[in-house]
Amino acid sequence: MTEAGFGDKFIHRTGHGIGLSVHEEPYIMVGNDVVLRPGMAFSIEPGIYFAGEWGARIEDIVVVTEDGCEPMNNRPHGLTVV
Repeated sequence: MTEAGFGDKFIHRTGHGIGLSVHEEPYIMVGNDVVLRPGMAFSIEPGIYFAGEWGARIEDIVVVTEDGCEPMNNRPHGLTVV
């Protein structure tokens, strides 16, 4: 987002844990040093926000595996302008 010129518009955490609550730890954000372990599920939802105008966020849910992560949703991320 910074490379595209929107770094100052990224004001939300990157994601959060998924479990018994809608929003729970670990919060995926700068300063959180929780080690992600296999089996943990969390959202990846970066967004940009223009105060008083609009915002956009793409949300994915992933589960940590031994060698990375597995996405739980597989929708395209591209935008279509009509």
